[in-house]
Amino acid sequence: MSHRPDHDIADDTDQHLDTDQLAAALVEQTTAFTEAVAGADWDAPVPTCPAWQLRVLVGHIGQEHRWMSDIVRTGGASPVPDPHHAEPPADWRGWLRDGAAGLVDAVWTVGADTPVWTFVGPRPARFWLRRATHDTTLHRVDAALHAAVPYRLPPRLAADAITELLQLLRLLALPAAEGLRPTAAKLRGQGETMRIVTTDVGTSPHTVTAWLVTRTPEGLTWQSDTGGVADVEVSGTAQDLLLVLARRLPPTRVSVDGQAALLHHWLEHSLL
Repeated sequence: MSHRPDHDIADDTDQHLDTDQLAAALVEQTTAFTEAVAGADWDAPVPTCPAWQLRVLVGHIGQEHRWMSDIVRTGGASPVPDPHHAEPPADWRGWLRDGAAGLVDAVWTVGADTPVWTFVGPRPARFWLRRATHDTTLHRVDAALHAAVPYRLPPRLAADAITELLQLLRLLALPAAEGLRPTAAKLRGQGETMRIVTTDVGTSPHTVTAWLVTRTPEGLTWQSDTGGVADVEVSGTAQDLLLVLARRLPPTRVSVDGQAALLHHWLEHSLL
């Protein structure tokens, strides 16, 4: 088995997408989100975000991009806004488009490597571009499932989202971070391991096709992984793996070998 060192969220060596690609993906996924919600019932609850109506989800996307832009431009902390307070304007398409473009512009203006505030400590400005891209991608799927329209995520985009999800959960599972997501503390363990294996991501430098996650009493560790045995192995396309790990699709969409109860426990406590 070959491993690379355990990674911090500020380490970009395992990003599948560079800053230019993240910027393009944010614009593309925002456009896809817009297309998915255009003909849907905005007053109906979103099945994969049951506490929200579709109009709240639309408001959240436009509001979130602007909130992140302000953080990037000022570098300072900002309280998380309430999506219920974000009423989409009449030109909601332009509003969503301008929000995504504004975040991209903010990152390029201040510099992608410039440290700014984040909820896990100072990080390069690209942190927010990456966070926005993957959150928008998941909500694009939420909207597509709600509207019963087809969707397809590029494998490298989905794989990068898996890496980011693991990086965030690693930090949220630390004892010092329990106040942010208390349930993430239950992801700590006694050495249990889970392999996540993609079946459709091509091999190239700095591309991860499999991850080995270990649960310890102090928190989570994860490593890019090229083989070996784990307590549970989850495999499938990068898209399906991401959507299962993000609790948008049931585990039956992927192959699960070994102790399935470990996967179900992970899913129960890993929602961001």
